[in-house]
Amino acid sequence: MGPSIVWIRRDLRLSDHPAMRAAVARGGPVVLVFFRDDLVDGLGAAPKWRLGLGLEAFARALEARGQRLILRSGAVRDGLLKLAAEVGAEAVYWIRAYDPASVARDTEVKAALKEAGLVAESFAGHLLFEPWTVETGQGGFYKVYTPYWKAVRTRSVAEPLAAPGTLPAPRTWPDSEALEDWSLGAAMRRGAAVVARHVSVGEAAAQGRLGAFVAQKVADYGTRRDFPAEEATSGLSGHLSLGEISPAMCWQAGRRAMEEGKPGAEVFLKELVWRDFAYHLMWHTPHLLTRNWREDWDGFPWNEDESRPEVVAWKRGRTGIRFVDAALREMYVTGRMHNRARMIVASYLTKHLLSHWKTGQRWFEDCLEDWDPAANAMGWQWAAGSGPDAAPYFRVFNPVTQLEKFDPRGTYVRRWIAEGVQRPTDTALSYFDAIPESWGLSPDMPYPAPVVEAADGRTAALDAYARFKQG
Repeated sequence: MGPSIVWIRRDLRLSDHPAMRAAVARGGPVVLVFFRDDLVDGLGAAPKWRLGLGLEAFARALEARGQRLILRSGAVRDGLLKLAAEVGAEAVYWIRAYDPASVARDTEVKAALKEAGLVAESFAGHLLFEPWTVETGQGGFYKVYTPYWKAVRTRSVAEPLAAPGTLPAPRTWPDSEALEDWSLGAAMRRGAAVVARHVSVGEAAAQGRLGAFVAQKVADYGTRRDFPAEEATSGLSGHLSLGEISPAMCWQAGRRAMEEGKPGAEVFLKELVWRDFAYHLMWHTPHLLTRNWREDWDGFPWNEDESRPEVVAWKRGRTGIRFVDAALREMYVTGRMHNRARMIVASYLTKHLLSHWKTGQRWFEDCLEDWDPAANAMGWQWAAGSGPDAAPYFRVFNPVTQLEKFDPRGTYVRRWIAEGVQRPTDTALSYFDAIPESWGLSPDMPYPAPVVEAADGRTAALDAYARFKQG
C-alpha cells in the first residue's frame, strides 16, 4: 500500500483524530504535513504566534513516536499534489474547517486531488455536530441559541478515538522547511515573552487541564464562572481553537461529571454547544464574519473612525472605566480575556462609544491567543445588537455596577491596573512590559478620568437606537 498524507490544520493532536486513524487503517506509511498558506499568513499577531507554539509542541509529540511534521509554504492545492508525487501517496485525509475561506480552499483542493486520481476525504472533528445536521422542525437552521441547545442536548456524541498505536513512517522523509524560519511570532515583538508565561500549549497540557477542571472546578462552574478574579473556568479555549483537544473529549468528560451529580457540568456542556452554535451560524450565514448579521442594522450609524481618542484609549486599556481597562490589559498580558469581561468590553465599545463592532472584532483577532473566527464574530455581533441575540439593542451593560457585582473585593482590578496604586501587582506591571514602547505608557502615570461615563454612554446609546428605529 502506498503512503497516505494527513493534511494537518487546526487539529494539533494525536487522540480523537479520525483523519489520522483513517490513514493508519488504510495501511502503508503516513506523511503528516502542515502548509503555511495565505490563510495562515493572514492571522493576527497573537493567534499566529500561538499557532507556532502549537506546531512546535505537536512536532515534538510526533518525534517521540518516530514520526515528523513536514512543513511547506505556498498554495495548498499545488503543494499537496507535489508532495503526493514526491512520496508516491495514494490518499490524502484531513479534518474539516467551516469558515468561508477554508471551505473554498478545501473544495478546490479536494477536486484537484480527485482529478489526479488520489483518494481525498475529509472528516468531522472540530465540532460536536456538523452544522448541516442540526435543523429546525421546518428544515431550516437555528437562529437562536436556546432552541439549538434543546435540539442537540440529548444527541449522542461518539466516544473519542484513542491515539493510533503506531504511525508508520515513510522509508525516506520528504523535505521540510524549518519552523523557526517562518517567524510566526514576529508581530508579537516584546509582548511574546510576557504572554508566553500565561499560555498552555499542546495536547498533553490540554488533557491535563480538562482533567483538573472536571475534578476540581466543574461542580461550581455554573455559579463561579462569571467572577473574573477566580480560576473557575476550564481554560481550554486556546486548545480547542487549535484542535489540541477535541470537543468530543470535553463533552464526554462533562457528561460523566453531570451523571456524577456535579451541578456545573451541564453549564459547561452548554458552553461547548455555544461554540458549535457560532459555527452553525457561520456555516449557514457566512456574512456573520464581515457584515451585520441582522441586515436591518446596516443603516445604524456606527462610527468607524478608529483614530478617535476614546477608541485609542479603549484599545490601550485607558478608558477610565476600571472593568473595561482591566479586561483589555488581561488580554494584552495573557492573550485571553474572561468571558464576562468580554461582554463588558464589547458593550462599552459598541454602545457607550458607538463604535463599529468590526473595530473590536479586528482588535481581538490581533490580540487573542485563543482567537476563533466564529466565536469572535458572533460574540461581537451579539454584544453590539446586530447579531443573534433575542433581546433588543437596549441590552447595555453598566461596567460600573457589573464590576461591583462580579468583582466586589476589587481583586480583578488590582490584578491588572497599576496606576495610582502604591504597590501594584506583578501582573499589573507586566502590562507595561508587553505593550509597544511607542504607546508611551508608564505605571507612574495617573489613572485617567472616564472617556465616557457609564450613565452618559447608556443614554447616548439608547438615543442613537431610538433615532435609528424612527428613521
